[in-house]
Amino acid sequence: MKRDELVSYLDEYLQARAIEDSSNNGLQVGGAEQVTRLAFAVDASLATFETARAAGAQMLVVHHGLFWSKPIMVTGIHLRRIQTLLDADLSLYASHLPLDFHVEVGNNATLARWLKLEGVEPFGDYKGHPAGFAGRLSQPCSLEQFAAQVEQSLGEPVLRIWPFGSDTVQKVGIVSGGAGPLVSQAAEAGVDVYLTGEVSHVAYHEAQELGVNVVYGGHYGTETAGLKSLAEHLSDRFGLETTFLDLSTGA
Repeated sequence: MKRDELVSYLDEYLQARAIEDSSNNGLQVGGAEQVTRLAFAVDASLATFETARAAGAQMLVVHHGLFWSKPIMVTGIHLRRIQTLLDADLSLYASHLPLDFHVEVGNNATLARWLKLEGVEPFGDYKGHPAGFAGRLSQPCSLEQFAAQVEQSLGEPVLRIWPFGSDTVQKVGIVSGGAGPLVSQAAEAGVDVYLTGEVSHVAYHEAQELGVNVVYGGHYGTETAGLKSLAEHLSDRFGLETTFLDLSTGA
């Protein structure tokens, strides 16, 4: 498949320009004109680029790209990263908030699907966009049982459990990544447990005082979901070979 055709499809499908984002979403570094094998990873790093090259990919799709609105000098580690991409003729495509929010292959939609939530609907707000999704487990369970389901879905241990709400949970709110500060929105929505990624110091007392259970699945762990879902979508639609590069940060 031609690189530019794939990029155009991704831009439109993920609505790359529709959401205000500090990330420069889209094609960040151009590589080979033809793409037969796609690699997917959470972070743009030297280790990721070397692993993608070893996997024989012509394009790498990441959640956290190299460019975040502000100019950055092409020196030091940034130079090494870009040089590695150029030497490998490897394209780099980034999708940050568009991949968090997407209703089909987004991180939050995918997590809701993995957890088999029912009655899924938009949840939370980020600058006028639904930040995540909420739904109900088919059966109530304990907070510890829910955390175990999260671990099984992600293949990663949860980082922290804050048991500040009811002992039994059924309604779940999900916002991946570093969305701890949205705990007040979780309380307003009446969820029994709020699932997000990165442990937030500033949210601790608010969650405690609002009586909200919070499960932190890890910034990395919760943001593998959309990439895996997008890889499956592109493989099915275009017959492209895909591979997910699991370079966990444990955070």
